[in-house]
Amino acid sequence: MPVATPVIHTRLKGAAPHRQGKVRDIYEFADRLLLVATDRISAFDYVLGSGIPDKGKVLTQLSEFWFEQTRDIVVNHVISTDVRQYPAELQGDAEMLAGRSMLVHKTNPIPIECVARGFLSGSGWKDYRTTGTVCGVPLPPGLRESDRLPAPIFTPATKATSGHDVNISQAEAGRIIGDQLIVTLRELTLRLYAFGAAHAEACGIILADTKFEFGLMADGRVMLIDETMTPIPRATGRKINTGPAARSQASTSSTCAITSSRSTGTSSHLFPRSLTTS
Repeated sequence: MPVATPVIHTRLKGAAPHRQGKVRDIYEFADRLLLVATDRISAFDYVLGSGIPDKGKVLTQLSEFWFEQTRDIVVNHVISTDVRQYPAELQGDAEMLAGRSMLVHKTNPIPIECVARGFLSGSGWKDYRTTGTVCGVPLPPGLRESDRLPAPIFTPATKATSGHDVNISQAEAGRIIGDQLIVTLRELTLRLYAFGAAHAEACGIILADTKFEFGLMADGRVMLIDETMTPIPRATGRKINTGPAARSQASTSSTCAITSSRSTGTSSHLFPRSLTTS
């Protein structure tokens, strides 16, 4: 079977996107946005020249799954992923858009990335080794890299327009967006993570950490936006036994078990269960 050609750039009716992220192209339609996930590869904030065929389709359909599964926790921005329901002027590009695009509500994005961590990895591990805390959250002494935390923690980060995001405390986040709003986002983040982690673990996968992004509607409602629990913003792995041998292996092998697209460590991590501890 021939391999599909990666979609690196998109143009709709010959027009370039209004905005372009590292992976997604964004088109504006009044109070709606069309998010198109390309097959571009981004590593440590650098976009490579090549692409992975159908990568954008995988990311879009994973997000679609999680958005649908978490509707009872928080409303999300998805209007439709069915190209037939898109505006008439997009039907000429239906073949390219199918499976890799979402028509969504336009919101006012909240300038904080909401990170939930259930395991000690990435930048959280770096912070812990230095201070014994992660984003101001104190943790028990003696934890090792990739250890399961006593309970999931909320560790926000700034949303940088360029370069890397910066981990901050909940109090610092509150000074940026307001104390009441950050409390709401903390609750939603931990509820979303708990649901996703439980579902993943039932499938033999550990969701070590992940990040969520939220926006505000004109009426003040909080809405889950962007993408959710895909391999770009999360860390995951297969589930295995957790005896002393596994603990020792986890201490030496967890780096190889982590997949992260961001050097700050706020990307999602997926751990093979055999390389993680209880």
